[in-house]
Amino acid sequence: MRISALSLATALLMAGATSVLAASSESDFKAAYAAAEAANKEAGSLRNQWTVTAAALAAAKKAADAGDFDQAVAQSKEAEALARASIYQATSEKDAWKALEIK
Repeated sequence: MRISALSLATALLMAGATSVLAASSESDFKAAYAAAEAANKEAGSLRNQWTVTAAALAAAKKAADAGDFDQAVAQSKEAEALARASIYQATSEKDAWKALEIK
């Protein structure tokens, strides 16, 4: 069974949403943001960074700057999920072109 990158991102987002029940702190944001940046850096090394990941990182930073750490953590987790989905896409499709039938 093949899972699309978007389906993976959705599943990761839903899993992360249940873990943000208590009020988030600045240190929670910093940890979540660092994880998202690391995943995005890995996606970049695979030459498969998504623009929506950058947008989610920017939204996380903006929310943190405004002191809304719950939103900042949520956006950071979304950015990480998107980056991980782009990593999955890059690795799963790396050799997929070889399976295509040329007619």
